[in-house]
Amino acid sequence: MRIVVPILLIALFGVFSLAVMGMEAFWETWRKPDPQPIAFPHDLHAGKGFTKLSNGEVVAKLGMECIQCHVYVNVSKQATVPAVSICKDCHQKLPVRTEEQQKLKDYLDRNEAMIWQKIHSVPPHVFFSHKRHIKKGIDCAVCHGDMTVVKTVTQVRTLQMGFCVSCHVKNEAPRDCWTCHK
Repeated sequence: MRIVVPILLIALFGVFSLAVMGMEAFWETWRKPDPQPIAFPHDLHAGKGFTKLSNGEVVAKLGMECIQCHVYVNVSKQATVPAVSICKDCHQKLPVRTEEQQKLKDYLDRNEAMIWQKIHSVPPHVFFSHKRHIKKGIDCAVCHGDMTVVKTVTQVRTLQMGFCVSCHVKNEAPRDCWTCHK
C-alpha cells in the first residue's frame, strides 16, 4: 500500500503534465495564422528612423499613418486590408530590392489580388465598428499593438469582453450590452 500512493501520484502528475503540454501545443497552433502572401514590414512603413532590409541595405522608415493603406478604417465598420492597387501607388515606381518586393511586383504584374490571412477578429455576435473608434480618436495601437516596431503582425490583445469593457470604462464610453452585442 505504501508504494501504491506514490505511484498513483506520479501517474496523476504525468497525466496532468501531458494535458498541459497538449493544451500549450494546441494554443500555439491555434494562435498562429497561415503565413501572409507577403511578409509585410509594418515597422518600415509605419515606423520612424532607419531599418535594415533583408538584403542588408539600410533605409529610412516611412512614418505612414494606418489610414494611408487601410483606407476605409474611418468610414467603414471594417478596417479592411489593403488592395494590391494601394501598394501599386508607391511600389510601381520603386526598384525591386528584396524577395518580398519581388513577390509584390509579381502580384502587381499579374493584377492579382493578395489573399491576406485574418489576424484580428471578434466573435460573430459582437458588433465592432472601426469607424466609431477612429472618430473618437482611439489609436489603432490600443487594440492592434504598436505597428511602428512590428515586422510580423500577431494578435497582441485578447479582444475579449473584459479588454473592451475596461477600455470603455477608462474612456467613459457606453457600456450597455447592445452597444457591442447584436
